[in-house]
Amino acid sequence: MALRLEPVQARKHELTSYEEALADELEAIFATGVHDLPGVVAALNETGLRPADGADWTAESFTAEIARLGEKE
Repeated sequence: MALRLEPVQARKHELTSYEEALADELEAIFATGVHDLPGVVAALNETGLRPADGADWTAESFTAEIARLGEKE
């Protein structure tokens, strides 16, 4: 199986502090064995990291944020 570089791995800019914090939180959540959307959202809400509007994470806000961050530059 050949490995491929995904477009989001070849960003043209450095990650923002928010993007780094979200990535770190997600990595820590996944490391605990949580991989389902409701579990990820619940775990994110236990952290101090919030979406831009400051509200709690929801399945909708999380998927929208991940889609936004994954858009091609």
